[in-house]
Amino acid sequence: MTPTTIMTREDLRGLGAPDLVYVREIRASDIIADIAVAEARALSIDPGATLYAVHGADGERLAVLLDREAAFAAALAHELEPVSVH
Repeated sequence: MTPTTIMTREDLRGLGAPDLVYVREIRASDIIADIAVAEARALSIDPGATLYAVHGADGERLAVLLDREAAFAAALAHELEPVSVH
């Protein structure tokens, strides 16, 4: 499977591979809503910005990065196999 293969979340869950992760767009406002108020104040990011989240096959968000290429690179650097999900 190549890093640009497109799969759904359901496809990934069905595979159950521990080293398989998916990358998807996420709004910065979603991240801000998920963190403590003190941490949110420390962020200097536009709430409307698009970020890229790396998720495990079970849906757990593992990391959030500023761009898609960085998200894929981070996954590969940690010996994970990233795929896109839409």
